[in-house]
Amino acid sequence: MSDLHARMAARVGDLTAVVVARCAAEAPFYGALPRATLQGEVARSIAAVNALLLRALRDGGAGAMGPGDVTRLIEWSARRAEERVPLEAVIAAYLIGAEVWWQTLTEVAEPDELAGAGGKLLACLHSALPAVVLAHQNARDDLHSEDKRVRRALLGALLAGRPHEELADAARVSVAGEHEVVAFAFASDPPTRLVQSSLDAFTGTPVLMDHVAGMALLPGRLDVPGLVARLEKDVGQSVLAAAARASVPAAVPTAAQEAGRVLDLVRRLGRPPGCYRLDDVLLEHQIARPGDGLVRLAAKLDPLDEHPFLLRTLRVFVEQGLNRRRTALELCVHRNTLDYRLQRVGTLTGLDLAVPAQARLIQAALVARDLAGTADHREATG
Repeated sequence: MSDLHARMAARVGDLTAVVVARCAAEAPFYGALPRATLQGEVARSIAAVNALLLRALRDGGAGAMGPGDVTRLIEWSARRAEERVPLEAVIAAYLIGAEVWWQTLTEVAEPDELAGAGGKLLACLHSALPAVVLAHQNARDDLHSEDKRVRRALLGALLAGRPHEELADAARVSVAGEHEVVAFAFASDPPTRLVQSSLDAFTGTPVLMDHVAGMALLPGRLDVPGLVARLEKDVGQSVLAAAARASVPAAVPTAAQEAGRVLDLVRRLGRPPGCYRLDDVLLEHQIARPGDGLVRLAAKLDPLDEHPFLLRTLRVFVEQGLNRRRTALELCVHRNTLDYRLQRVGTLTGLDLAVPAQARLIQAALVARDLAGTADHREATG
């Protein structure tokens, strides 16, 4: 085997160049690298692996790589992972290198030498690839954990209005320009990875999200209702969301507070799943201001507490835009029955729904009852 080793050693320089060229042509990651990087760092890595193959070809026995050789491969693989080289690109380079090595063997080896040389190549691959994959995955897991920590710190700094530039650089995340700050509430706690994957896929970029607080920072002007619909489909449950726009990073804390208030408001109001902004609940937001006014407004409908069917009728009437025909159809009652019930509401409350100002007061009183959230102000829904 010493003669074959010498023959292969004479070809290693050309062989390395062929592997580099094929990697650039066949693996998109390498094809996007600058020529200087391909001819420098990439070529040195390939030459180092070829040196290990040469040593295996020279040594006797089965020819598999020794512990020291595998250790070096593990170190190289971890370094590639830290440099963000995709695992599929690493495997592609090893397989291309093995193919070129075998093709060169067939050119320089005697027929009786091929079987042994091929066995050594396969033994080296058998030792190298599992170690390379495991080392790469372990290094990426460590990087992913550190990336998540830095991104959480970055989001925390943005939400609190603290300096964030160094954290953005460390996380390799651009936070300049506009953002949508979105607060989420799920019917039940979905898997964090599933939520994150759905957000990342919709936006096309890693999304900064605090999964405990349910607050996310989405870049640019996104279709937030579309994102919520996609998220509902991906997690298999209803999603309630509130969004507020921040024109610059400095506006993120104010936007986050607004989104949080809107989400709390629509939850208290029992609004259906979907995406809401402050403009969607502007009146309710003003009514919700704490104080005696909210209590007194809600109390306008206290006379209906003993008549849940009247309260239910009133609520549907308001939800149907004060349209009597649609209300009667929704309640499955005759128009005369509806008119009688609405008259009773006016008699008991002293508020006439036919008077626009008093009708608006009744609508506001319904909102106030929902916001008050007391047992005394919850009507039956049957």
